[in-house]
Amino acid sequence: MPLLVLKFGGTSVADVERIRNVAAHVKREVDAGHACAVVVSAMAGQTNQLVSWVEDAWGFKQKNGSQVSAVYDAREYDAVVASGEQVTSGLLAIVLQSIGVKARSWQGRCPGSLPPPPPRRGNAESPHAERRGGGGGRLPGHRP
Repeated sequence: MPLLVLKFGGTSVADVERIRNVAAHVKREVDAGHACAVVVSAMAGQTNQLVSWVEDAWGFKQKNGSQVSAVYDAREYDAVVASGEQVTSGLLAIVLQSIGVKARSWQGRCPGSLPPPPPRRGNAESPHAERRGGGGGRLPGHRP
């Protein structure tokens, strides 16, 4: 069974109706006999909103005049910003299940996934890939 890796950016998953369109596309591929791994971005505009909330929580905009650094705790920054992809991947899994496609959302730290890269340096390739036999790390929204 051929494996397709499908990636959908923020505009493609901007709202539930567009997520339904993505799910229909995935279903066509599954019905054609393909195994699909689907990677989704946060819904359009969500990452900017999440970053803005981090800045607000840190007080960066209020403190910027006094030369306060905008360097936040990298792990917590990642936790907040990654939540956009987590929401989208969960919604897509729910829509896929509702139309009869077996689906499960996976986050980067789910059991069986490779260790995450250092905070704020996330990418598809794990720094430990060679040691584990190659391949990239799972991203939020990855469907096995």
